[in-house]
This record gives sequence, C-alpha cells and structure tokens, in this order.
Amino acid sequence: MMEKLNIPINISPAAAKRTKYLILNQSKKDMHLRIYITGGGCAGFQYQFMFDDKIKEDDLIIKQLGIKIIIDSITLQYLIGGKIDYEENLEGSKFIITNPNAKNTCSCGLSFNI
Repeated sequence: MMEKLNIPINISPAAAKRTKYLILNQSKKDMHLRIYITGGGCAGFQYQFMFDDKIKEDDLIIKQLGIKIIIDSITLQYLIGGKIDYEENLEGSKFIITNPNAKNTCSCGLSFNI
C-alpha cells in the first residue's frame, strides 16, 4: 500500500461532504471510499464505488478534504488528472468522475472508453 498526498486527482467539497456523511452511517466507522473500474457499460469501462476497510498491496490512498479514497494502481492510471464530484438533482444523486483521459463517455457519465 502506498499513501499519496499529491496524486493529481481532485475531490470536490461536495464529494468529500457526502463521503463523510455516508461513512458516518456505516456500521463500521473506519471505512473509506474505494473507486475502481470494471469492464462493461455502454462505453467500455464503468466507474464503481464502494465503502471498504481493506487496503490491498497495490492500493493507493489519497487524502483530501478530510477523507481517504482508495484506488488500485490499475484504476489510477485511467483517472490521473480527473475530478471526483457528487451531485444531487431531479434525476437523483450520484458520484461523478470527470476524466480527461476518456475519449468517449456515455450520457449518464458512468462509463467511458480510452
């Protein structure tokens, strides 16, 4: 596990606030937000989010705005320069990733290709 403070991924205040709120409502308080990608979705890769208390050997921990985000090394290469945000609107609420490495994204913003 590597702990990095200056990885070029930004977390918005809205995403940090929502993450803190969701962690407070977990039964285990030592959870962190894990972001990873999987194959699939309408554009090729999908962003996935979960709360996790396990840190794996190839994980990187990003500390910003009072939260820790866990990203594995494979996912990290696709997200460098990106921004993690959270939005609530009439369509619902969700974490959003703005990814400068993505060539195409689907209309909902949850999948992309490179």
